[in-house]
Amino acid sequence: VQLQASGGGLVQAGGSLSLSCVASGSIDTINVMGWYRQAPGKQRELVAYIRTGGRAIYGESVTGRSTISRDNAKNTVTLELNSLKLEDTAEYFCTADLIPVGASRAERHWGQGTLVTVSS
Repeated sequence: VQLQASGGGLVQAGGSLSLSCVASGSIDTINVMGWYRQAPGKQRELVAYIRTGGRAIYGESVTGRSTISRDNAKNTVTLELNSLKLEDTAEYFCTADLIPVGASRAERHWGQGTLVTVSS
């Protein structure tokens, strides 16, 4: 199983960004897909996650200015973050709670981080 993230880079404060992540491999079911982030010197924190049925939960720091969506058929999750702030600078990690083919329980998988730098 692999999670491949894309998007990110250098963006201006006040702007927007879009991050996408696709899960691939021998996957039976994906329960939850989402994003965490980790800024330098800080702990990893939840950005947002979304369940199969579409229920989404947002971290406090992005509530009201972010949207997470999911394409279940394509095993893809997309995060849009608006009104970017300098403190949004972080490495963003895609994650999925999924059941691999042949497994009996869900596992959490992480993608490689994608760096987002917000400039003034």
